[in-house]
Amino acid sequence: MTSAAPQRVMPIEEVLTLDPIDRDIFRGPVVPSPIQRTFGGQVAGQALMAAVMTVDPSRSVHSLHGYFLRPGQPQKPTVYTVSRIRDGGSFSTREVHAIQDGETIFAMTASFHVYEEGLEHQEPIPPTPGPDESVTPKSWAYFSNLWSSWDVRRVHRDAVPLDGAVARQRVWIRYSGAMPDVPALHVCGLAYLSDMTLLMSARAPHRHIPVKVASLDHAMWIMRPFRVDEWLLYDQVSPSAQGGRALTQGKLFNQAGSLVACVAQEGGMKLVRDGS
Repeated sequence: MTSAAPQRVMPIEEVLTLDPIDRDIFRGPVVPSPIQRTFGGQVAGQALMAAVMTVDPSRSVHSLHGYFLRPGQPQKPTVYTVSRIRDGGSFSTREVHAIQDGETIFAMTASFHVYEEGLEHQEPIPPTPGPDESVTPKSWAYFSNLWSSWDVRRVHRDAVPLDGAVARQRVWIRYSGAMPDVPALHVCGLAYLSDMTLLMSARAPHRHIPVKVASLDHAMWIMRPFRVDEWLLYDQVSPSAQGGRALTQGKLFNQAGSLVACVAQEGGMKLVRDGS
């Protein structure tokens, strides 16, 4: 018996390459996937790229806020419509809808800012073993199919909550290939990776309880320049889980210790009952 040919892994640059089909309307590529619904980070990254394509290059993304409204179908392309909400002296705002079969599956607002001199401070990077001292847990074996072009490693000692947090994990992550020196690609790549592993932090104290997990909403703030093909520490915490939902928060640091982005996400986390 002949085994099925492995799925081609689409480089992140191709995942984020959109086809303009009209003014402020774009089509995203179909990305082969082993899962039944479109990965949320893919939709968020493509939606952000659609917004980027309508803004002057002198303005960089500083925040996005999105809602996952319906599960996407990975075997179908997604159409992105962009509304130019505002272009002011320092800020631009865009609203993006990701559409399949005439229905919005994801809605996002993204804000762009012209760089300005200002006050500076940041929280320091937590003392953490480096990526060479961290591994991908065996329970994350599905990464090899879904995210095989990403190197994802959980810090060893984060198998239990840290620093007094009720639920916490720290993950080193980077894109395995070399990416072009195009800042917009790295920002949209960060939107993609920011949805990876984050909800798992809410499971830290409940690892043996089966749950059905889905992203509900997602927010990201960009602070400093970075590259997603270089190691980033994703420090993740879940301050609360209740009523079938869990709140998670994350900070991303580069290896030099710069805080480059913050993320917040609420996810559905329903108990899997016998026979369900």
